Amino acid sequence: MNFVNPLFLFGLSAIAVPIVIHLFNFRRFKKVYFTNVRFIEELQQQTQKQSKLKHLIILTLRILAIICLVLAFAQPYIPLTDSKINLEAKCAVSVFVDNSFSMEARSSRGMLLEEAKNRALEIASAYKPSDVFQLLTNDFEGRHQRFVSRDEFVDLVNEVKISPASKKITEIQIRQDDLLKNSGSANHMAYLVSDFQLSMANVPELKQDSGVTRFLIPLSANQVNNLYIDSCWFESPVTQLNQQCKLFARVKNASNTDFEKIPVKLMINGTQRAVTSFDCKGEASVEISLSYTNSSTGIQFGSLEITDYPITYDDIFYFSYRVLDKLPIISINEQAENIYLNALFGKDSSFNYSNSNIKGLDYAALASHNLIILNGVNSVSSGLTQELKKFLDNGGSIIIYPPEKMDVMMYSGFLANLGSVTFGALDTVSTRVSGLDPTQEIYKGVFEKIPENIDLPIVNDHYSLLLSSKSGVETLLKLENADPYLTLQHLGNGKLYMFTTPLNSSYTNFGKHALFVPTLYQIALLSQFQEKLYYTISSDEPIIYKDAQIKGEDVLKITRKQGGVEFIPEIRPVNGQVNIFVHDQVKESGNYSLLNEKEEVMGLGFNYNRQESALNFRKSGELLEDIKKSGLKNYFILDTKEKPLSMAITAFSKGVRYWKLFIILALLFVAAEVALLRFWN
Repeated sequence: MNFVNPLFLFGLSAIAVPIVIHLFNFRRFKKVYFTNVRFIEELQQQTQKQSKLKHLIILTLRILAIICLVLAFAQPYIPLTDSKINLEAKCAVSVFVDNSFSMEARSSRGMLLEEAKNRALEIASAYKPSDVFQLLTNDFEGRHQRFVSRDEFVDLVNEVKISPASKKITEIQIRQDDLLKNSGSANHMAYLVSDFQLSMANVPELKQDSGVTRFLIPLSANQVNNLYIDSCWFESPVTQLNQQCKLFARVKNASNTDFEKIPVKLMINGTQRAVTSFDCKGEASVEISLSYTNSSTGIQFGSLEITDYPITYDDIFYFSYRVLDKLPIISINEQAENIYLNALFGKDSSFNYSNSNIKGLDYAALASHNLIILNGVNSVSSGLTQELKKFLDNGGSIIIYPPEKMDVMMYSGFLANLGSVTFGALDTVSTRVSGLDPTQEIYKGVFEKIPENIDLPIVNDHYSLLLSSKSGVETLLKLENADPYLTLQHLGNGKLYMFTTPLNSSYTNFGKHALFVPTLYQIALLSQFQEKLYYTISSDEPIIYKDAQIKGEDVLKITRKQGGVEFIPEIRPVNGQVNIFVHDQVKESGNYSLLNEKEEVMGLGFNYNRQESALNFRKSGELLEDIKKSGLKNYFILDTKEKPLSMAITAFSKGVRYWKLFIILALLFVAAEVALLRFWN
């Protein structure tokens, strides 16, 4: 037992006073003379032993009354923690209020966020008005990075609203530690009021800090059912004008309840384009598909929508993509233009196809194309090599058709500078393509069925490739002798396709074969730069603006299509493209536009992080077990189901105090003495 005012214990010396009085003031027996013995019957006789017992009881009651009174002024208490808290010193109190999306759930007391705010106010009321307080939320706002008075703290708490941000306990601890250490107070107290969702309650990663006493206050919601759209993607990475495309979406059920016939609708540019429904078992997920046709080119803004309650932030999923009008392709030729390439791309309205001789090539114009074809180019300068490498790094695609009379040494150096595998010797043995894999990306959806006796291209002469196990080369078409005919290698952010024969009828009939059209066509379509379909709010992932034509005074802006938001992001030019960082400037989900001055150059879909959608929580017992396993002696659980939070805080910070008990006992002992003197004659 400890004492708040231990100096008052010297008052126990006062018990000597009644002892002295009783020792020197015992009543003596007197002789009484009666004139008539019949009066003796009217006397109440008292023996010497009874008198001594009465005096000893009175003495004991007076001593006990003095002891209880002294102890009451000394204020004894039993601490419930090992923390060394100076009860008279100033306290710095940091309170974290979880305002993440999961706090939209409801308990018997209303929305969890409102309950958390009430808990924060109760915490403040449990401390002295002279103490200082600091509010912290998932937003880590600048105005919350200081200690304020209790009245200011109350105002800040009342302003807290639901936020898309979410922080882990480890991040909260670091932020609270930094602020508390600079508070200038002797006592450091930290509170976390949260539903302690599994995604944030990383207790095992916490570190012991004896300088701060920490309290976890878990809140529990009623049974909550939550359906949410987790992600979406297209069946094909290529979206074309007037071509049907199929959009897939994954919907998850974060409850034990089964759902049936839940409608989901697809909106494109504000118009409903498709609708379907789905069934989903409890604690399961389902993939749904919606088919529609792109009726216009340019930037497309889309959203998928379901209806769910009470957690609604994850019911709409935003995305954006681009439908190109014409895909730019350039063929770089050593000699004459290739008749097969001209026939395929030259007259197709889907492509903007051009030819250029190697001698008159404009290097600066290469970056504006999606696909570059090196058609029989034998001599590649260092300048062109550098431009092609930069083109691959920026996500472009290159097709290489080797020249008829190759300078193997020169080509080996050129390909090595690109980071590619190199050609070997010319093999003059006649063979043919042995087969194709319909699961390869360039052949997906091209063939309904491949016959067993399919006629495949003939190859008269071909170059071998010097492959290694670490080259990462995919063989798309293979010859009967197991040599590759068409390979794919991912270099930088781009793709390098290599044929092992020139596109010449003396080497192969591939240019005249039916396989030529779908192969080259698919390679061209897949050369489109794949803008990311959607982004996650609060993520540090950069937005890549590939075809950036930015002048010195141009300003990039991001605006919300639904209105109300416009800001200038951070930009970092990298190898002809621009990396854009929005940091924490996007607060609301929705469709956004990237503007270069007033021109809309890119569509962006921003969605809230779905980690708050999975309703898995750590209960009080589980948190306590995690604390014990981690050896965190300064962490405690405040479960407020049975008594008010202010009482629980007082018990933890000041211990169980007994001064009221001793006041009551002192009064009882005095009352007992008075009764004894009055009624014991």
